[in-house]
This record gives sequence, structure tokens and C-alpha cells, in this order.
Amino acid sequence: MEPRISLITLGVSDLGRARSFYEALGWKGQTVEETVFFQAGGLVLTLWDRGKLARDCGLEEHGPTGFGGIALAHNVRSAAEVDELIETARRAGATVTRPAATTFYGGYAGVFVDPDGHAWEIAHNPGFHLAADGSLTVPDFGSP
Repeated sequence: MEPRISLITLGVSDLGRARSFYEALGWKGQTVEETVFFQAGGLVLTLWDRGKLARDCGLEEHGPTGFGGIALAHNVRSAAEVDELIETARRAGATVTRPAATTFYGGYAGVFVDPDGHAWEIAHNPGFHLAADGSLTVPDFGSP
């Protein structure tokens, strides 16, 4: 298996509301067969009905209020961008669960959850280089 992620699918309780939320963040979506697709750099973020996604994965639906065991991250180039994006998400309907602050690694980050409870960390990490296209390359941390 090649080390890459092609697509991330978020199970949502209201597809129209979820699409509107991400479009309020500035993303451009396309709906095909009750599924919304957003190009996100080199991968795709997909929104699909939570129950249909659970069944498609052979899992039981646990509801939109609990932690789903996944956090998405969006790295930016400055602390000011973190503040700006957290506020944009709040205005779009997100709940800020961790206000932006200095991190233990010398960066700056905050977290919001979208209307379906998916956690997004918005982070500036001076140790992670972002290319012009927004792609992130993990630095060489060295071997123990």
C-alpha cells in the first residue's frame, strides 16, 4: 500500500447544511449522487449521509454528538491566519472547542468542530514547511 490518502469522507446528518458550512469557509463543492466533493489540495474531502456511510463501512451509526476518533488538521503560514480561520469557521456555524493559543511545540493552534462534530485543528507549526500549493512535508525528525 502506498503511503497516501486520496479521499476523506465525513458522515454528516444534513448534507445541505454541511455543504453550506464548508462553502462558507470558501471551499467549492460539487454534488454527485447525494455526495458532495471538495478538492482539497492533493486529496478530496467528501460529505455523505452519516447513516449511509456507516452502513457502507459495515458499522453501526453512533450519532453526531460523540467524538468520532478522528481530527482533521489544516496548517497555515502564520498565527494570524489561525485566528482568521477560527473566526471564519465560528461565523459559519462551527463551535470553537479549543481557542487558538501557543502550543507546546512552539506553534499556534486552535480547534473547532463543524456542525456534525468533526474536529478541525487550525495550526501554524514553524517546523513544518508548507509549499506554495499548501502541501505539507513532514520534516526529518531523525532516528532514535
